[in-house]
Amino acid sequence: MAKLYFYYASMNAGKSTTLLQADYNYRERGMGTMLYTAAVDNRAGDGMIASRIALASPAATFDETTDLFAEVAAERARRPVDCVLVDEAQFLTRRQVDGLARIADLLGIPVLAYGLRTDFRGGLFEGSAALLGIADSLVELKAVCGCGRKATMNLRLDASGQPVGDGQQTEIGGNDRYVALCRRHHRAAIEAGVMPLFGTPAANG
Repeated sequence: MAKLYFYYASMNAGKSTTLLQADYNYRERGMGTMLYTAAVDNRAGDGMIASRIALASPAATFDETTDLFAEVAAERARRPVDCVLVDEAQFLTRRQVDGLARIADLLGIPVLAYGLRTDFRGGLFEGSAALLGIADSLVELKAVCGCGRKATMNLRLDASGQPVGDGQQTEIGGNDRYVALCRRHHRAAIEAGVMPLFGTPAANG
């Protein structure tokens, strides 16, 4: 039976790299895939999924009005579709996550969704919350804090590189705007208003 998978992590954990590798594995075996990414995130260009290690692939885009189930069903009527892969899945709506589940359940196509679990304040995104609730398989991808612990939080930085504790949930940015940290150092950065210093016993203890 086809399943809905949610691969989640903080920033810089290799989510897009893992997605592109999975896509390559399917296509290497002569199987058909469909790739989606969020229209709101066009850092790599419109309709592009790109990783930090220079892998990239074109993809269809989704916004809050996109009917993913209908699009995949229509595409499968034209050609074989053996897997659907969705990047930036935190930007999905609850309705769209339900659509992904229907793709797996009714069309028999595995769906691999990749995204952030939480925002810069530690709150769940709508898409991530829905995926955590109904996905058949939850897989955490690991990122590393500067102290060596697992990074689970995304610290937002302002234009001068200082931590930001308030603001809108969605603000697109890369390494210039976000840093993956463990919970302890994320809290310390917000409370102190400065980035933590790493590399000393006091910082890492």
